[in-house]
Amino acid sequence: MTLDPRTPVLIGAGQFLHRAEGIDDALDPASLMVAAIERAAEDAGLRSIPSVDSIRVVGLLSWRYGNPAHVVAGLLGQSPRELAYTTMGGNTPQSLLNATALEIQRGELDIAVLTGGEAFRTRMKARGAGIDLPWPKAPDDAVPRIIGEDLSMSHQAEQARGILMPVQVYPMFETAIRAAAGRSPEEHLVRVSELWSRFSQVAAGNPNAWLRTAMTPEEIRTPGPRNRMVGLPYTKSMNSNNDVDMAAALLLCSVDKARALGVPEDLWVFPHAGTDCHEHQYVSNRWSFHETPAIELGGRLALELAGIGIDDVEVLDLYSCFPSAVQLGAQSLGLSLDRQLTRTGGLSFAGGPWNNYVMHAIATVMTDLRARPGSNGLVWANGGYTTKHAFGVYSTTPPATPFRHAYPQDRIDAMPRR
Repeated sequence: MTLDPRTPVLIGAGQFLHRAEGIDDALDPASLMVAAIERAAEDAGLRSIPSVDSIRVVGLLSWRYGNPAHVVAGLLGQSPRELAYTTMGGNTPQSLLNATALEIQRGELDIAVLTGGEAFRTRMKARGAGIDLPWPKAPDDAVPRIIGEDLSMSHQAEQARGILMPVQVYPMFETAIRAAAGRSPEEHLVRVSELWSRFSQVAAGNPNAWLRTAMTPEEIRTPGPRNRMVGLPYTKSMNSNNDVDMAAALLLCSVDKARALGVPEDLWVFPHAGTDCHEHQYVSNRWSFHETPAIELGGRLALELAGIGIDDVEVLDLYSCFPSAVQLGAQSLGLSLDRQLTRTGGLSFAGGPWNNYVMHAIATVMTDLRARPGSNGLVWANGGYTTKHAFGVYSTTPPATPFRHAYPQDRIDAMPRR
């Protein structure tokens, strides 16, 4: 098969976590990202980090650099022609990859670094100790290109009732899922704790996971001194764990560039298709709390654009900030909860570095696909209150058609709302 030289291809993935003992031996997010980028270059079989056209950083919360890509570029000793930064949301790593793949295909880029990182664990330690961190910032005139869509997600009526945080909203989804299924609270709690126990088992086998101890369903669902109740029915173990210092990076380039760099073809992973979309932006306007029609449409379109169905997908990673997110995603995609729905172990156990979890998911899926040549992978990324969605379909097999993308928002906006 003759490949179009502009075909986008992933050639390297890197993940890095750092367990600082204190503040003095901690690393700022940019340094974590550089370590992940170095691992991505090594993963691609390269002796050094190649010069890139663009460094693109996922929006982060643990430090305000102004332009984090500028700081990363300085640490790398590179001067790419573009420095970019995304909007906020857990969907952004996959959305960023979709956008970058399209630009490579159009000939606007040859190679880009996609990266993100958080040092929230250290930031909270420093705040608790009253320590001002001496971390760098970019010059005021170093303004990044902004990639992504900003979306207001909290209605004034919701704000007036104090419904602002994901830890308040996702438990409402969980209750709606339980009620629609006709289960008692006790029956449903057992079901979701069993699901989360399986996620913890995956994390236990993931060398890049923050927490690598498998938990039993009883340990997960039982409140205690180390597992407080956060938002009924969720104990701490069922919440995304943002108390981490970790980063991930991907090297995405054209086939022509991959060949010029000498990257072996058995390391190539192709993005076949992607979609981006969002539910009705305000939770209180949604028709139902136990259905997510944008996931259903966006996921189906991504698979159709790749020329496959959900039963053709062997490697899956569904966004997993809370159990209700996984259940809604699986239901909308036509997946059984008995399937392995995470490759990392999820945000509670592998780590939930705010917006950047899915960068880790894509990196892990890349590794899995290389070990299973010819298989298909699907990644679902989510931002907000199961609001913003991004999908990616991947394989080591080259795509039969150029990378395809859809943004079906007009169809979703026409769906019923309250």
